[in-house]
Amino acid sequence: MSSGDDNVADGAQLGYGRQLLNRVLAGTPAADDPLTHVADLPARAAATTQWPTWASREVIEALREAGVSEPWTHQVEAASIAASGRNVVVSTGTASGKSLAYQLPILTTLAQDPLATALYLAPTKALGADQLRAVRELTESTDALFGVRPIAYDGDTPTEVRQWARENARWLFTNPDMLHIGILRAHPRWSFFMRNLRYVVVDECHYYRGVFGSNVALVLRRLRRIAARYGADPVFVLASATTSDPAAAATRLVGAPCVAVTEDGSPHGPRTVALWEPPLLKEVTGENGAPVRRSAAGEASRIMADLLVEGARTLTFVRSRRGAELTALGTQRLLAEIDPDLVSRVAAYRAGYLPEDRRELEAGLADGTLLGAATTNALELGVDIAGLDAIVVAGFPGTVASFWQQAGRSGRRGQGSLVLLVARDDPLDTYLVHHPAALLDKPVEATVTDPTNPYVLGPQLLCAALELPLTDDEVLELGGWDVLSALAEEGLIRRRAHGWFVAGETNPHAAVSIRGGIGNQVAIVDGESGRMLGTSDAGRAPATLHRGAVYIHQGETFVVDELDLDDGIALVHTEEPEWTTSAREVTDITIDEVLTDERYGEVRVALVRVEVTNQVVGYMRKLVSGEVLDQIELDMPAHTLHTRAVMYTVTPELLERSGISLDRFPGSLHAAEHAAIGLLPLVATCDRWDIGGVSTALHQDTGLPTVFVYDGHQGGAGFADRGHSEIEVWLTATRDAIASCECGAGCPSCVQSPKCGNGNHPLDKDGAVRLLTAVLGQLST
Repeated sequence: MSSGDDNVADGAQLGYGRQLLNRVLAGTPAADDPLTHVADLPARAAATTQWPTWASREVIEALREAGVSEPWTHQVEAASIAASGRNVVVSTGTASGKSLAYQLPILTTLAQDPLATALYLAPTKALGADQLRAVRELTESTDALFGVRPIAYDGDTPTEVRQWARENARWLFTNPDMLHIGILRAHPRWSFFMRNLRYVVVDECHYYRGVFGSNVALVLRRLRRIAARYGADPVFVLASATTSDPAAAATRLVGAPCVAVTEDGSPHGPRTVALWEPPLLKEVTGENGAPVRRSAAGEASRIMADLLVEGARTLTFVRSRRGAELTALGTQRLLAEIDPDLVSRVAAYRAGYLPEDRRELEAGLADGTLLGAATTNALELGVDIAGLDAIVVAGFPGTVASFWQQAGRSGRRGQGSLVLLVARDDPLDTYLVHHPAALLDKPVEATVTDPTNPYVLGPQLLCAALELPLTDDEVLELGGWDVLSALAEEGLIRRRAHGWFVAGETNPHAAVSIRGGIGNQVAIVDGESGRMLGTSDAGRAPATLHRGAVYIHQGETFVVDELDLDDGIALVHTEEPEWTTSAREVTDITIDEVLTDERYGEVRVALVRVEVTNQVVGYMRKLVSGEVLDQIELDMPAHTLHTRAVMYTVTPELLERSGISLDRFPGSLHAAEHAAIGLLPLVATCDRWDIGGVSTALHQDTGLPTVFVYDGHQGGAGFADRGHSEIEVWLTATRDAIASCECGAGCPSCVQSPKCGNGNHPLDKDGAVRLLTAVLGQLST
């Protein structure tokens, strides 16, 4: 373990966060010390400033009555940039009052101009509802703002309210889905609103990444286009977690220049951040006899129980809805043995609950009636709960931005707090707990979107053309000439003298699922009740909805009975199995086009377009402990994916000089590929399930030992591109994650993959370290 101070010092000399950590560690044998790093982050004092002179007196008074006596510096800076007519993104920490940065200029404009309108977009319904409630409280507190009339407009809005909103709303709260399918396609009905549109808020904009983010980027371009049609040029105000280069990410999302405000003027108390790696279990073995760690969820339950006994208000973040329920239940079982009075003061919190249940839980957390909760990231975005004593993060949440969003929920004013990250059996978690600078220093990741992906761009251009015929200049600006020309050959669009027009009865809006994948959708249906639970894109369905797969929907667990790709339906039934499932796949990859190609001595690095042929051949059932129950064979059709990949090749001579004999080539490349997939989220905001990989000791297109990592979406989602641009950082982290794992020959924390089509065989952990060291040596030259 490394830390700033000795973690067993006298409690009287320690901050509150350290005292809580010592309580959690009490009784842990020195040989099993799970801590890998402890850091004490100092308190930050508030940096306040005067209210800007351009702001409305009535708005300032309403904010003062709401408890904002003096604004923080970043709030006024961002608000003033927006008021001057420039697009702005405010990228500061959790509970830093980013909402005021858009409330101040928007409410001032709406108070001064009785015709002006504004639009607010949130990625989740819960966040939108919270922000709407806050604005309503402000506008109802003063007569001058009574005419603002903020209103929600989403899938739950009744028909009569929708009609009223179209004709009267001045500040509309909605989401990108409703903007896409319910507003832009019907823009003539929204002519008054669009003509007077002055501001557009894009809240929690770091949430928009990958295919979803690429779709939203094009929806926002369509919005700007329709607004211009009515003579409006709205200012965009974006709110984001702290991320790398927020100005570039916001500019890419909006399609127009954005200024970034990143200097956080909000205060917070001192924090102790501890990184925790559960020990290897001596009595349990996983696949191929590999060691297994104690589960992050099980560790989190024990840690949470210890904290609650100390009276510490605690929030535990877990990765899944079912995980939230199980962690809360596990904590309650432990408390029942120690202090039964505390059992009723622990709950689970996740998406899918009724609004009144959510409000009750939030109120309980805020006033201390509820001492602890296990939650998904439903409490990460927007919900106003801060000032907790401790945050436990059971498994790295995927991005550094999300980690700090979750950590930011901790800390009473003037009192310290504890943030504890418990590592899962995952290469990225392993890397972070052994390389704390990647987590505690400046984030290295960037939000990845690719609006030029032809599989995203084509359907979006059809939507735009249906809303308003596209001019040649617009098509060229969006980079869509070749895409539209191909669609014209299919008879979906026609080019006329006055622009591009959608042909016939084409209904592109209904065909575009901005949150889903690309291509046909598979409906997931409860075969017992007939209830439709959700959808999946056809490309992912074989791996996630095969017969026997465990599927979780809003905390309910189902098992798949049948998958019919021809009819686009997966039938499931309710069941609570004790295991999880992961698909086994075999993959072949061929290079279609080399986009960039660099040589570094005996290593070649390239960004390529590839054709990936993938077939699910079976699945593995595994207990929560990590123990493998069995492997079941399947007979599934092959699936072809056209996407982008980053690849590197090495010469056999370099491998042999590095101590890797010919018979070890396959295992070394295979292990390096697995770990690289697990570590790509370090530099690109993706999940390991968004990407895939192939390694081979002799690839037919390169004639050399080759490793590919590709985007798991048609056309690509930008993840491989990001890996290519950050390959040295990425592969260094990959090498270090493997080397720092304490297992002997490889385990799920370093080189084993839960979705390996070859049953995680062969894998050569030592060979992977030697291979990556050799590659990095060539890259440095």
